[in-house]
Amino acid sequence: MSRHCQLTGRKPGFGKSVSHSHRRTNRRWDPTIQDRRYRLPGEGRYVRLKLSTQAIRNVDRDGIETVVARLRRTGVRI
Repeated sequence: MSRHCQLTGRKPGFGKSVSHSHRRTNRRWDPTIQDRRYRLPGEGRYVRLKLSTQAIRNVDRDGIETVVARLRRTGVRI
């Protein structure tokens, strides 16, 4: 599960590459997943999250405390 966003749940998309001769081969489109470390001021510690770039923008917009609370409600252990 290395290419999986912890916040948005984005996963790789699968499909076919089509060459000039119209041969089809399997391929996958990976989301842009990055390891991020955020400081939780309320708990006085850091957390590491694997986030897509869209999720990083959500954290910047909503704040890390809100995002961690949302993740914990869904059952993710942080």
